[in-house]
Amino acid sequence: MTEFRIEKDSMGELQVPAQALYAAQTQRAINNFPISSLAMPPLFIRALALIKKAAALTNVELELLSNPIGEAIAQSAQPIIEGKHLEQFPVDVFQTGSGTSSNMNMNEVLATLASQQLNETVSPNDHVNMGQSSNDVIPTAIHLSAAIGLKEQLLPALHHLKDGLTNKANQLAEYTKTGRTHLMDAMPVSMKQELEGWALQVANGIDRIEATLPRLHKLAQGGTAVGTGINAHPEFASKMAARLSVETGLALEPNSSFFESLSSQDTAAELSGQLKIVAVSLMKIANDLRWMNSGPLAGLGEIELPALQPGSSIMPGKVNPVIPEAVAMIAAQVIGNDSTITIGAQSGSFQLNVMLPVIGYNLLQSIELLANGATVLADKAIEGFKVREDNLKAPLAKNPILVTALNPIIGYLKAAEIAKKAYQESRPIIDVAEESTDLSREELMKLLDPAKLAEGGIQG
Repeated sequence: MTEFRIEKDSMGELQVPAQALYAAQTQRAINNFPISSLAMPPLFIRALALIKKAAALTNVELELLSNPIGEAIAQSAQPIIEGKHLEQFPVDVFQTGSGTSSNMNMNEVLATLASQQLNETVSPNDHVNMGQSSNDVIPTAIHLSAAIGLKEQLLPALHHLKDGLTNKANQLAEYTKTGRTHLMDAMPVSMKQELEGWALQVANGIDRIEATLPRLHKLAQGGTAVGTGINAHPEFASKMAARLSVETGLALEPNSSFFESLSSQDTAAELSGQLKIVAVSLMKIANDLRWMNSGPLAGLGEIELPALQPGSSIMPGKVNPVIPEAVAMIAAQVIGNDSTITIGAQSGSFQLNVMLPVIGYNLLQSIELLANGATVLADKAIEGFKVREDNLKAPLAKNPILVTALNPIIGYLKAAEIAKKAYQESRPIIDVAEESTDLSREELMKLLDPAKLAEGGIQG
């Protein structure tokens, strides 16, 4: 049987598991919110611990907290920053909208660890939470955890994917293929051009995310309960931001209006919107890869993706484009997360937004999913796919749309006549054009060279 100890808070006594580092308020949240199996992400917990460490040391510097207690809190936070004790943060995502339960969970765990270290009582409210409120701690944790996630996970992953696409594009410069619009044959393009288009999509996504960073790096910390900074030292906010900047390598600073920080989550919604665009880009790339890989006999069969696993439990030898499929599902999830974050960001009433935990959870999930998706797409799909050159050349030679290049010479109507005849008779366009115009075979070979056509311009 589980052993318990008795803890009490302002509402009375209750049982807490004997070995738990948390106390009464966390246990109340566990009891009150048996909603899902979802807890706040490790990166969010790390950000909370960073905030508490910086707050304790700042309060020591401001001579509001004794040095032994402040140092004990900071030292107790360090293992959590490094990823330990995650099992001590079980509070459900779907909790009080301010995230008070998560804030008190961290306060209680740190108070317990610091008390054990000092062999004297450290208060979760009076010491660990000094100069703070859940109402500024949780918005700060959302911004801080997202900023760390972008710096350490997503932006490096997107740069990796962009570089992988650019390298692959250069490797495939010699290949020309049939372009497609409306999923129908169109004028030729080079595979380099196609992949460079994907690479620019990813590069634009990086730019969009980076454009959001100045607002993401503005922190709510110092606003306390309603934005006025009640019970916080006037220098607390600036010193806190400076300490967190040193800890994380991020250019953090207090927001110019704590009222904006507490009452709205506009920056989270903005960042989520940019993450959605990245998801849209990855969905497009993933679907193009699936089409190009389709077959191998009855589809386009332009490329062959790396064979990673058996594709069917009943059809021997079947291999599926599993990485693009996984990335497409990631994109769908991120797009859905954006809807949740948008609704959450609308839920600011007067001086507080009350959907903070679900905003933070979904934002961090989107960052993690996109980072991992971009990495596997680069490493397990883009880097290793092979071009099936014969499947590029055969339809390209018979592509009646090549006749578009003759428009300036023979006119649109004559070109259309040639295209229809070539298609009906399933003959190369150059043969029909030679029969139907005064142009020599040599001239037509130059005019209809797919590689030249992919360079654009006016032929002849």
